Amino acid sequence: MPRPVQRGFTLAEVLVALAVLAIALAAVLGVTSQSIQTTVALRDRTLAMWLAQDRLTFHQLEHAWPSPDTTTGETKASGRTWYWREQVSATPQADMRKVEIDIRADEKKEVLAHLVGYLRKP
Repeated sequence: MPRPVQRGFTLAEVLVALAVLAIALAAVLGVTSQSIQTTVALRDRTLAMWLAQDRLTFHQLEHAWPSPDTTTGETKASGRTWYWREQVSATPQADMRKVEIDIRADEKKEVLAHLVGYLRKP
């Protein structure tokens, strides 16, 4: 009586397949993690730019004529505290002021948004 032929994978083939699968999954997790970090950074930069635009619009709507100076402050948005720095400087035109606004998520961290705008004397 002939012996039946057994078909299937050997233990070595199964281990190699699992190793290849583990490497592929590790690569996918790495790319996913990097994508999440990029999304969070873009969200923070977008919100920071909105806050900078909000500061400039505030000056425009109140028809402010700020004196050349540097001021700092903080604002709450999206459940966080954001730190701004505003530098107002004179321009060659006497009826214009240059306003530079920097927004940070932390007082000591990098600037997430930098906006330059001009105000006309009311």
